[in-house]
Amino acid sequence: MALTESTEYDKIEVVKNGFAIQVRKANVIKKDGVELTRSFHRYTINPGQLNSGTWTPTDYSGEPDQVKAICSAVWTDALVASYKTYLEGQTQ
Repeated sequence: MALTESTEYDKIEVVKNGFAIQVRKANVIKKDGVELTRSFHRYTINPGQLNSGTWTPTDYSGEPDQVKAICSAVWTDALVASYKTYLEGQTQ
């Protein structure tokens, strides 16, 4: 009778024209290989943030490999500049 717990990143979506990456993480508990429960946690990552006029790019180095790959593919220099301009327009 072995209980195991694992984490799966089972849904990664690009939303808001690439301005956000939405991630769903599933925590799975199994008993003898049979799934007993699955719970979800969702979070969003943006290319950066603007605080008091200072731009800080997002450090996504701690994310799972599949999330890092999507961030680096989607967040081109042009998209990041566009997102920064978008945020600057929101503060005016």
